[in-house]
Amino acid sequence: MRAEDMTAVFALAELIHPGFPEDDDVLAERRDLYPAGCFVLETQAGLRGYLLSHPWRANDPPALNRTLGRIPADADTYYLHDLALHSDVRGAGAAKPLLLQLFAETRIWPEHSLVAVNGSAPFWQHHGFAVLERPGLAAKLAGYGADARYMVRH
Repeated sequence: MRAEDMTAVFALAELIHPGFPEDDDVLAERRDLYPAGCFVLETQAGLRGYLLSHPWRANDPPALNRTLGRIPADADTYYLHDLALHSDVRGAGAAKPLLLQLFAETRIWPEHSLVAVNGSAPFWQHHGFAVLERPGLAAKLAGYGADARYMVRH
């Protein structure tokens, strides 16, 4: 993901996540803090997907629509902040190359984690993630919606 991709990323985020809006500066900061973990999916129709990810602390998902400030020095999980795919590429395996590239480049991390929203837990289970239930996580997940699930892939 390049700086010049960000206008299209902002537009795609607004289209795909109307129930989970994040300010442009939040998305831009994720890319700026850890550009190696940010990818786009380009087709002939233009930018049709993106993945924002970065190292973070396990069992402590960042709040939605909040800047991070920095990547924590004690990061112990590789966190997938957002995978967004335009409806015209969903269901066609479009996520697979993004995830394969990410997993290959982040294989040094003992785990990957994310918060599944909008009923996406089965999709993530298909990619090796499992729901993790821990005391204290419910409060952290509240801002992500009632069906939010914290998931981990070892």
